Amino acid sequence: MDETSSESASFWARADKYNLNTGVPSLPVIITSAKGTRLYSNNNAQILDFTSGQMSSLLGHSHPEIVAVVQQYVAGLDHLLSNMITHPVVNLAERLSHHLPAPLQKSFFLNTGSESTEAAIKMAKLYTGEFEIVAFSASYHGLTQGAGSATYSTGRKNGGPTMPGQLAFPAPYAYRSPFRTADGSYDWETEMDYGWSMIDRQSVGSLAAFIVEPILSTGGILEPPEGYLVRLSAECKKRASVSTTVEIERGCKEAGFLWLTTHLNDPLTAAVGDKVLEIVERDNMCQKAKERGEQLRSGLLKLQEKYWCIGDVRGRGLLQGIEIISDAQTKAPGPDLGQAVSDRALHCGLSCNVVNLPGMGGVFRLAPPVTVSAEEIEEGLRILDEAFAHVLSTHEKAVDGVVV
Repeated sequence: MDETSSESASFWARADKYNLNTGVPSLPVIITSAKGTRLYSNNNAQILDFTSGQMSSLLGHSHPEIVAVVQQYVAGLDHLLSNMITHPVVNLAERLSHHLPAPLQKSFFLNTGSESTEAAIKMAKLYTGEFEIVAFSASYHGLTQGAGSATYSTGRKNGGPTMPGQLAFPAPYAYRSPFRTADGSYDWETEMDYGWSMIDRQSVGSLAAFIVEPILSTGGILEPPEGYLVRLSAECKKRASVSTTVEIERGCKEAGFLWLTTHLNDPLTAAVGDKVLEIVERDNMCQKAKERGEQLRSGLLKLQEKYWCIGDVRGRGLLQGIEIISDAQTKAPGPDLGQAVSDRALHCGLSCNVVNLPGMGGVFRLAPPVTVSAEEIEEGLRILDEAFAHVLSTHEKAVDGVVV
């Protein structure tokens, strides 16, 4: 055994001994550094990152301007009492308000999506005086108590009881929805009517909020059809009070809203967030994401024409999903096939997360950083092409009874 192999064996032995298994299997690679869109492993392999870390490295890894801000604030203003408001916190809140649709205006800054969901649910309950929370059947809002109770895509087994008043609404899953018009197209309006009829039957008349992802990410990159969210909002207004963020803040304050965590409104993270938005604005990142997203989607559609196991391609911009099936006629889910393609792609130098959840195939969640180049998009598509070809070739040989 060479020195690198010996170090790897020791690393995995220590990981197995000291790291708690959270239910998510570890990938068989040790990442030692990351730069831009590239990850580097302990055996000097390069991996193209098509997941932006945990979908949070919007500008890629170790962006030099972000590194400079972190260094500045670590050295000078990193962490304070949560009720000490600093310039970075106010700057971020102001900049963010310019990108939010009216009447959204006020913000406060937390650590994770789960914590943000918890705070939002608490605000909804305090403001309305109600307690029922509606969420999509393919939702993922986190796994803390309130967020996990509003999550239906995964993580519910053996974790009960959930928070009282949790109601599930059919997710807009065009590829697999049983609601169809006469011509076979997705009948989302009838599906929505059915969903609300079920909510109205289950509700005890205490609806506080409907929590929604604009595009359901972990749930399989489900993009609601045009007009869906407008209709959803109108239906919500029929059943629960709706008002502006300023009014909600006033109502929550009167109701005694309290949210205090160790890193609430930290200046360091606020400064980073403000710098990220500054770069997005300055460098026209939204347009770049649109252009590179069109390139990525075009390439994925070509792969769909080439490989029968790609049942659906969906998403927007640089957030794209490809659903894997095991049978072209029945559209039976193909999670094992999807996992095999994901594993092969990683072996060939591409990190592309595949989400395997009940009721769907293995859905690839592709989300490269918005700094990705046209050449890197083509590189990623080429590796995916190679991975599909390899796995399907192996699969077909196995089906034919050939030992591989």
